[in-house]
Amino acid sequence: MIMALGQQRNGADNGLRLPAVLGVVSLFVLMVFQTGEAIHDRGALAEVRRAQEPTVQEAVKLRQQLEALAGQTAKLAADGDEGAKGVVEQMKRQGVTLNPPKQ
Repeated sequence: MIMALGQQRNGADNGLRLPAVLGVVSLFVLMVFQTGEAIHDRGALAEVRRAQEPTVQEAVKLRQQLEALAGQTAKLAADGDEGAKGVVEQMKRQGVTLNPPKQ
């Protein structure tokens, strides 16, 4: 009887061992796949960022020029130029505030 219980326990252990091994191997394969996908996606995002860099630099340059122009227009308006005052008033009506440049 004791021998039979031992044989049954070994049979039960063997019956659970294969699904457990398959589960662990499947989890490992899934982790490797997900890691590979993440590395690939990171490379693709880095490439997109590099491709956008010239456009971003142009936008920064254009914004700086626009801010300088708006600042000079606000300065002219503050100094009494009628044309500049008209531009500042029109911009205020559209919700844009032009501030003179800080010195």
